[in-house]
Order: sequence, then C-alpha cells, then structure tokens
Amino acid sequence: MRPALLFGSVLLLGGCGAAANLEPAKGDALPIAPYGATATPTPADLLKPSDQARPRRSDELLRMSQQRRGDEFNLPPPN
Repeated sequence: MRPALLFGSVLLLGGCGAAANLEPAKGDALPIAPYGATATPTPADLLKPSDQARPRRSDELLRMSQQRRGDEFNLPPPN
C-alpha cells in the first residue's frame, strides 16, 4: 500500500508546475540576435517550433487515378 501511495503523491506533485511566462534567470540576458535578424527573439519566439520541426499536414486527396508511364531504366540485373 505504501509504494502505491508514494507513487500517487509523486504523480500529483509532478503535475503542479508553475504556469508563468518563462524569463531568463536574474543577472542573465536573452541570447543575442541571430545573424541577419533585426531583433533579439523573445522567450516565446524561442519556444515556438519551426516549420521544419512541425510540418503541416497535407490533406489533398488523390482525385484522379492515372497510369504510370513506363520506366525505360528499370532493367533486370545482368547475368
């Protein structure tokens, strides 16, 4: 019974993190602006995933089926 109680309390305590905005530690500054950027990114900008990290899904359906043309380079291996 005690391991279950301990495990439950750890789960409950793990879920009550702070929901405040992220800020750099006192005395530290944000990273410098990247090369070519006009301004230093904010913490929200740094946490936003790039399009490459989260690509958008394409829901375009195949509307018309077409036969593939022959591939003249798809040859059997030489003996």
